[in-house]
Amino acid sequence: MTTLVFGHKSPDSDSTGSPIIWAWYLNEIKGGNAEAVLLGEPNAEAAFMLARWELPKPRIISDVEEGQACIIVDTNNPAELPEGICKADILEIIDHHKLVGGLETVGPINITIRPLACTATIMIDLMGKDAARMPDWVKGAALTCILSDTLEFRSPTTTDRDRAIARSLASDLGMDISDYAAEMFKAKSDVSSFSDAELIRMDSKEYQVGGNKFRVSVLETTSPDMVLSRKSSLMKAMETVQKEDGVDQVLLFVIDILNEEATLLVPNDFVKEVAAKSFNSIATGDTLALPGIMSRKKQIIPSLSN
Repeated sequence: MTTLVFGHKSPDSDSTGSPIIWAWYLNEIKGGNAEAVLLGEPNAEAAFMLARWELPKPRIISDVEEGQACIIVDTNNPAELPEGICKADILEIIDHHKLVGGLETVGPINITIRPLACTATIMIDLMGKDAARMPDWVKGAALTCILSDTLEFRSPTTTDRDRAIARSLASDLGMDISDYAAEMFKAKSDVSSFSDAELIRMDSKEYQVGGNKFRVSVLETTSPDMVLSRKSSLMKAMETVQKEDGVDQVLLFVIDILNEEATLLVPNDFVKEVAAKSFNSIATGDTLALPGIMSRKKQIIPSLSN
């Protein structure tokens, strides 16, 4: 049976690239039979990565069959995985997020969760000496994943290991990190072809905070004005997404990569109250600037209160 390797829903660069990287390792180094798949359309930056390194877009699946062998990467949260995941045969989890719980497995499995900024970094460490056998397209995917998850080392999640691996990959590829990151972020920042609802769901995750379920969305961009010019329609779409997805509130943070700050859209008094309790900041209008806020995982989610 083919082992499916996949990350979370609304796949970003890491959840698109890491399945490709690990499937290559399993097939070419371990002699296995693995296929990288996605749980949705890749975002703009991930699509850029696929095109830049001439990688075929992995097959998109909506669920997994009972007994299907699979490896989960870049998440361990059942809410971000197929509905039938606990009936599948989960063989391994490779992740860099906190342990959420809720997954049930057929038997004991290998789990690697490390406090690094990127799943691709963990994978290269797990490969050991075999990482030297990676072809350029695998190295390119890994470099993209790391630069994306660290926002070119600006994110507070960045570790020395992430930096070292990224610099080694860039050296092997003969690439300038700043130049390549600028290409990536330019692709990520072009949101003109996406609807408001698509933007909200593009990089979003559900979290239970107190008695409320939030969809926390982030839009990382070097052109925040392009996103904020759509503020009114985005706030209307937030209401629609809230109802369609069955959450109590959508929180949308526009991350300005270059100026290293987030802008939170504040469509109602509830969000204003959440912002005040979470970030000790009072919104006087329909947006709230949060200097220094760059990471959903390390800064936004741990601060959320209601």
